[in-house]
Amino acid sequence: MLARLTHMQLLRYAGLFTWACVGAPLLARMFQEGLTREDLIGWRIAYFLFGACYWLLTHSIGRRRARPTDLGMLLVLTGSAIAVSYFSQSGLGGPLLLLIAGLLPWFLPLKPGIAWLLLQNVALVPVFVGLRDFDMIAAVLQAALFVGWSSFAFVTSWVAKRQAEAREEQRRLNSELRATRALLAESTRLNERMRISRELHDLLGHHLTALSLNLEVASHLSTGRALEHVRQSQSLAKLLLADVREAVSQLREDEAIDLTAALHSLVEGVPSLDVKLELPEHFGVDDPERAQVVLRCTQEIITNAVRHAGATTLWLALRRADGAITIHARDDGRGTDQLVAGNGLRGMRERLAAFGGRVEVLTARGQGFSLDLHLPLGPVPVAGTP
Repeated sequence: MLARLTHMQLLRYAGLFTWACVGAPLLARMFQEGLTREDLIGWRIAYFLFGACYWLLTHSIGRRRARPTDLGMLLVLTGSAIAVSYFSQSGLGGPLLLLIAGLLPWFLPLKPGIAWLLLQNVALVPVFVGLRDFDMIAAVLQAALFVGWSSFAFVTSWVAKRQAEAREEQRRLNSELRATRALLAESTRLNERMRISRELHDLLGHHLTALSLNLEVASHLSTGRALEHVRQSQSLAKLLLADVREAVSQLREDEAIDLTAALHSLVEGVPSLDVKLELPEHFGVDDPERAQVVLRCTQEIITNAVRHAGATTLWLALRRADGAITIHARDDGRGTDQLVAGNGLRGMRERLAAFGGRVEVLTARGQGFSLDLHLPLGPVPVAGTP
């Protein structure tokens, strides 16, 4: 059973197990004197509120980017952990703060995460001061002890996040490599077919034409049974020449580079992003350079959705109609009201502009990011021509 769980699921269930273990001594304290009825109700509410928030917050940890609501849930978790110590008159909120320390790297940058780590443990000092047998120095030392443990949990989780990001980046690069390899294989196949067709046309076709002409001359010089054999050979030569021309025509008919496999390879290895790819059954491009543009623009759209948009779903539709290839992309990311074109967007515009294409962008804060790319398949327009 454990083999079927991911490393993030294991960390999540380990945290829930720790939360359950913290509840055991709290339950034992219910039968001890010194706690009022309000204290018992308070730590119960804080304890179970912590468990519920932890369950919700870690439900999709590592599979999506942090959202503004996650910060609010972290605040609730921290407040609940401190409240557990306050109402139970114990240091049992400290282990709960260790769980929060393990979550901080997944939802906050490094420096704000460290600041949060320190502040949440400093907040325990007044709670410890209110306990029996604790003065200010003992309270500070106790909080410092939890800071040390929390730092270890924080660093361990931060390293785990960095490794997870490295694995996701490797998966993305592998998918791009597979897509490029598929495009290269298609280009090689097309070039080989073109080479074979040229060889058949230029060499075999030329010799068969010369053979037919020689047989035509021989038919005028021969008589009797020799003439009959010459005419049969002439008919076979003409038939063979027609077959060669038909084979050359068939080789030239399928000159399009099939991008279907390359595009599917590109979207399969994308981490933390659900790509809804809409593609014709056989999506071919005649020009290898335009095929490269389509693949690179699609790759850049996916990369931007993962790195910058904070999207969880990307709808991607590629079509070929009216002498052009169109790419429509839309994600559910954060969007922006002030679009600043980065290297990726400028690169797409430059690639498309080289073939007379264009890019249209539509975005707004909270409404995702939408792109429409248009790549003409006709002759490349020359600057200065009407």
